[in-house]
Amino acid sequence: MMMHPALVMFAIFVAITLVITYWASARSTSSRGFYSAHRAISGVQNGWAIAGDYMSAASFLGITGLIAFYGFDGFLYSVGWLVAYLAVLFLVAEPMRNVGRFTVADVVAFRLRGRGVRAVTAISTLTITLLYMIAQMVGAGSIVNLLVQRIDESLAIVVVGLLMMIYVLFGGMLATTWVQIIKAALLLAASVALGILVLAHFGYSLPAFLDAATHVSIRGTTANLLQPGHYFHGSHGALDLISLGIALVLGTAGLPHILMRFFTVPTARAARTSVGWAMALIGGFYLLTSFIGLGAATIVGPSQIGKHLQDTQAIRYITQHPAQAALLNADLARNGYIVTHPNNNLAAPLLADALGGPLLTAFVAAVAFATILAVVAGLTIAAASAFSHDIWYRLVRREQGSDREQLMVARSAALFVGFLSIVLSVMLRGVNVAFLVGLAFAVAASTNAPALILALTWRRFSRLGAMCGMIAGLVSSVALIIVGPAIMHDRALFPLQNPGIVSIPLGFIAAILGTLARRDPDSEMMFNQLEVRAHTGIGAEL
Repeated sequence: MMMHPALVMFAIFVAITLVITYWASARSTSSRGFYSAHRAISGVQNGWAIAGDYMSAASFLGITGLIAFYGFDGFLYSVGWLVAYLAVLFLVAEPMRNVGRFTVADVVAFRLRGRGVRAVTAISTLTITLLYMIAQMVGAGSIVNLLVQRIDESLAIVVVGLLMMIYVLFGGMLATTWVQIIKAALLLAASVALGILVLAHFGYSLPAFLDAATHVSIRGTTANLLQPGHYFHGSHGALDLISLGIALVLGTAGLPHILMRFFTVPTARAARTSVGWAMALIGGFYLLTSFIGLGAATIVGPSQIGKHLQDTQAIRYITQHPAQAALLNADLARNGYIVTHPNNNLAAPLLADALGGPLLTAFVAAVAFATILAVVAGLTIAAASAFSHDIWYRLVRREQGSDREQLMVARSAALFVGFLSIVLSVMLRGVNVAFLVGLAFAVAASTNAPALILALTWRRFSRLGAMCGMIAGLVSSVALIIVGPAIMHDRALFPLQNPGIVSIPLGFIAAILGTLARRDPDSEMMFNQLEVRAHTGIGAEL
């Protein structure tokens, strides 16, 4: 039986990355090599790797689907993710490289000496990475099953999980970095190809393309997708948009697998260079998602995308996942067309099929697989580092363990996190993936971001303040999502999809109140040393 073209291309990608993993394994025999690739990644390479780590399948498939159905409002997701890197550049990139060593907790604990602070930061890191990883792997199962119907969702999740464990276990950060670089190049190539083909369809006339986007047929009515209000509508539309924007901007500055990338470069200048390259690559990519999404809307049509879903897997999926059916029915009643069903991710593949035929469709599908694989590899190494370096080496062993022991624990942690994410992803196949991603960003913005920003900027900030802020942010963000519309639907006690507008201020307020409640002279004295190291790099780990 002939193998599906997408699987052939994905197999080629896997083969190349496995060769890279074999090469990197000889350079990952120490904890420093495993965690940070010996800080030998250049600024340009790290910029490409950050872009590869950040541009997930949710961006390539999810945002293009949102734009195909929501137009301008869907594009706001792209803008939010891009603007987030300004916060990373100006607030945390250089201090992270200069102050930290391997993990986010290193930065907070350098300023706020204490086992409790490191423990809470490590738990926050593990929570965020596990949620984000499950979201990616659940999405992987759904996408693979939709594009290659012979492959079961559970099998796809297991394959992605096993491959990510191989990359991390044997190649460490070096192999993960090159997997992300290759994936970023493939993703940009696919996006550029689709963008050019969309413009070619309209005779390379941008006005003609935009004019078509103002007359899109959706279930017998004509919609202007360049006009806002298709998604963020109703009495809470503005608040939903603000809440999402805050969560995206500050959440990115608190995502552990993104922040860890700044420990891989040799100098602070390389850290700034990497952010500059990442912003350029990510900005170009998200600009292209608007062409792809609006191209799918104008060339394929939202109604045809919805019809294709019903003709293929949508009916079976809804039968197996009644929770998703409830979301779909509620949205149909509100908007009159399919928008919340996760299979809207087919907008980009269907556009590829319409413009380039089966070969381009296979390439787009393979890129989607590779995208998920690269992101979960980065998440796995972030989780493994938090457990082995922060919890085991710093807290349990009190910095007495050998380097060989720490490396063994890191690999064991990667193995455990990998298997745990596979099991949870298989169990949670029916859970809304967007809900999990939103939860990860909300937790990162409500816990890590306040602690990092205040530790780097406020002299009086204390250990009690950091712990209060992170715990309050963690509890409030999780609680508000549980009682929100993503879980409780029409019975929701909290009206917004994203809790950021409430949980993020709560995280900051709790951190400030905890600091004001009790002075911490030792932490105040450490602020001078932190400032010197953060801005000059003197004393930084080389």
